Amino acid sequence: MTAETIFKYFPNLSEVQQNQIILLEELYKDWNQKINVVSRKDIDELYLRHVLHSLGIAKVQAFNDGAEILDVGTGGGFPGVPLAILYPNVKFTLVDSIGKKIKVVDEVVEGLKLENVQTVNSRVEEVPKQFDFIVSRAVAAMPTFVHWVKGKIKKESLHERRNGILYLKGGDLMGELEAYRNAETFELADYFEDEFFETKKVVYLPLKFKG
Repeated sequence: MTAETIFKYFPNLSEVQQNQIILLEELYKDWNQKINVVSRKDIDELYLRHVLHSLGIAKVQAFNDGAEILDVGTGGGFPGVPLAILYPNVKFTLVDSIGKKIKVVDEVVEGLKLENVQTVNSRVEEVPKQFDFIVSRAVAAMPTFVHWVKGKIKKESLHERRNGILYLKGGDLMGELEAYRNAETFELADYFEDEFFETKKVVYLPLKFKG
């Protein structure tokens, strides 16, 4: 899969955004040789397994200008970096407890000239701010994740959908989501054709503000 596939699913990207998407592969391949944050197999399928997968969140929830998004356990910068390219007027905070991963994200963000990304090398519990949405890629079971991000959601909403979690997950989630009757699950196969997405989902879980 190439950058052109991303353009097929997101046809309204500006020339700047298209160039940033194209540059992603070069930056990640270069930095991954120095600091391994993406597996060898995945780096060869970066646009499928990382970029397009991350952008699945945007098919479920578009972010309005001025929104603030927290990416928890961002690893090499997913889903935060692709979403930050897609939404240049939205502020993204990418947090990871592993310093070498944040170093790679910092270099990629600088290489892309993204001005709407802030990185934090710490545990999410230590991030003092509140956000409109919290995004992540399967870093923990939902009950654990909800505990981690307690108190991180803003009271006022900029979107029709209530503030909350947008979580990229795979497989059977019935047991994991049993306690969350207001959770909604969206199949990424409804948006993207590749068989990689047959078991991939976005879980939306609204969260109440806790002041």
